[in-house]
Amino acid sequence: MDELLVLTVSGHDQPGTTAGVTKILSSYAVTIAQMQQIVLQDELVLGLTLIAENLDHIAQMEDELVDFLSSRNMSLRIATVPKSESDAKLQRLLVTVLGNPLTPAAVAAITATVASHGANIERIRQVAEFPVTAIEFQIAGVAQEDLRGSLSDVARTNSIDIAVQMANLDRRGVQLVVLDVDSTIIQQEVIDLLASYAGVEAQVSKITHRAMNGELDFTQSLVQRVALLKGLPASKLNDVRKDIVFTPGAATLCRTLRRLGFHVALVSGGFLEVVEPLANELGIDEVRANRLEVVDGVLTGKLIGPIIDRIAKASALRDFAEKYKVPMSRTIAVGDGANDLDMLSAAALGIAFNAKPYVRERADSSLTSPFLDTILFVMGISRDEIEQADIQQTN
Repeated sequence: MDELLVLTVSGHDQPGTTAGVTKILSSYAVTIAQMQQIVLQDELVLGLTLIAENLDHIAQMEDELVDFLSSRNMSLRIATVPKSESDAKLQRLLVTVLGNPLTPAAVAAITATVASHGANIERIRQVAEFPVTAIEFQIAGVAQEDLRGSLSDVARTNSIDIAVQMANLDRRGVQLVVLDVDSTIIQQEVIDLLASYAGVEAQVSKITHRAMNGELDFTQSLVQRVALLKGLPASKLNDVRKDIVFTPGAATLCRTLRRLGFHVALVSGGFLEVVEPLANELGIDEVRANRLEVVDGVLTGKLIGPIIDRIAKASALRDFAEKYKVPMSRTIAVGDGANDLDMLSAAALGIAFNAKPYVRERADSSLTSPFLDTILFVMGISRDEIEQADIQQTN
């Protein structure tokens, strides 16, 4: 036949509903083409698309289903729809929306934007309710760049985050996540902390701000700032490590990625003497950062070895991918500053995390949530899955 039967069952969720419906269907010459079910606040919606060899006994099947479902105070809707040609060749996108709060007005703006492109929402999935509300839409029929550009305006207007990426196997198989450190994994800028101990905080902070906004060459600005630290006792590095505060969700992010078998690396324009202990605390094996020169127990105001700048960060991403034999199509990079942009561009998905405007405008995706583990939601990992993994680890 050239038509499909679409069954929609709804009502208060009760054990045995799906079993009862499929048992009745098993008595008729139908096969299941599609099946989805969701329960929201104990209210069930079950949808099935059936292929029927003929329609001779459909009325009898409907009567049986109605009798069964009525006894449970549930409703049934059956529609006949024409078979459409396969849309397997349509480009499919995943649009992850994060809001705190996520308002109906924001969702209305998103769905209207999708419709304006003539695209179709094929599926909506809840990813998280805490610490933000995260919803994932599967979209078909629109180019990624076109939709991303339109939704960026929606995100700004509604104070929400929207990430648009391809719905393909590479997204499920991400194996390498590379993270910036200052203002990403941690809440501070390490050089600013060092500057406070050296009494040059104002001068260094001003240079840092201009460099991260892309107003100054990073390498030149780093040399200038490090020079201001000349004479600072190296013992103050220990004090700085004690002052550092991890970004909320940093431990959860790294712990979850390790459980999934991902490779995680820190790449920083900061200093190895501080970053390496942080990596050890988070269980991260790979680190690339600048090294301070120390002579007779004090900082000389110089660096040892090549400077980890914008280009070096992107090179580090590629080096780690090559080391672990991970295709670049399965990499994610996260950062906040202008010196992260090459790394964000090189990765399959570049995420600007609480980034400066200059960076947000140029990254694939942008997150403004204060919680670093919301990156997991963009990766399609739900809050329930994270919490269940924590429980299993505890047990």
